[in-house]
Amino acid sequence: MLEGLHPNRPTHVFRITTDERSARAMTDMIGEIFDPAETAVASFETEDDGPWMLEAYFAHQPDEAAIRNLLRPIVGAEADKGVFLPLEQKDWVKSSLEGLKPVRAGRIFVHGSHDREQCLPSDIAIEIEAGLAFGTGHHGTTKGCLLAFVDELKMRTPRHVLDVGTGTGILAFAAAKVLKRPVVAGDIDPEAVRVARENARLNGIAAWMKLYVGPGIRHPEADRPGHFDLVFANILAKPLRMLASSLARVASDDGTIILSGLLYRDVPGVLSAYAHQGWYLQRRYNLEGWAALVMKRGNARALPRQ
Repeated sequence: MLEGLHPNRPTHVFRITTDERSARAMTDMIGEIFDPAETAVASFETEDDGPWMLEAYFAHQPDEAAIRNLLRPIVGAEADKGVFLPLEQKDWVKSSLEGLKPVRAGRIFVHGSHDREQCLPSDIAIEIEAGLAFGTGHHGTTKGCLLAFVDELKMRTPRHVLDVGTGTGILAFAAAKVLKRPVVAGDIDPEAVRVARENARLNGIAAWMKLYVGPGIRHPEADRPGHFDLVFANILAKPLRMLASSLARVASDDGTIILSGLLYRDVPGVLSAYAHQGWYLQRRYNLEGWAALVMKRGNARALPRQ
């Protein structure tokens, strides 16, 4: 998943207000059908116990009629009430700044420059430039992975970390700052890697980042069988299933794989794909409609977490 990354220079946005179930269903559909390098979609509650908003950002002018027809089976005639708007760059930066909310997991604190004063002296702070912010609204996926990482540190100290689909680099940065070790991180999208490199410089950890462009583990830094004792993959359900054998191969025998970018209904299929590789669920984190899974080799007992 391009976690926290809209398409490079988005040109249009689609917004529609609906109920939670419909918003999540439409988010799932758009996320599965459209190229994540060209489109970013998110849904979120506009107020406590209130309606939900879906936002989809497009790198090019979308086919409005086709998108409405795609959503009509979910929301019926309400699809015609959705609004398509051109998005100027100055509006995009402003939108990013307003949408960037801090994310905390233990001592790890992810924030924009406008929330820098909220950092505590003991925090492991990760600052994301406003114009390069997460912005897609998938905070539950990032926070779920960070919470899983914090709990993993209570049991062991990983030495070799891989972040597949790094997006803006948040998970890789957290590992590098906590462990004070180099971290390998890659993404299929060159723009995502550019953003991650920029954010690494902003956080003073560029020397610890081994960044690559490529799908999955297709790079010499990442394709190292049995090498990584911690692997992050915060992307989407379909690529997570497709990557099961690759991630299992590069993980060490006693390693941990943390998966996210999953709606709750995606979890059984992903668990099945990894079970075929000899990996089983140890812990699960449910946040904001998204699930993060901690996988271990062997028959680990599942311990759900909220």
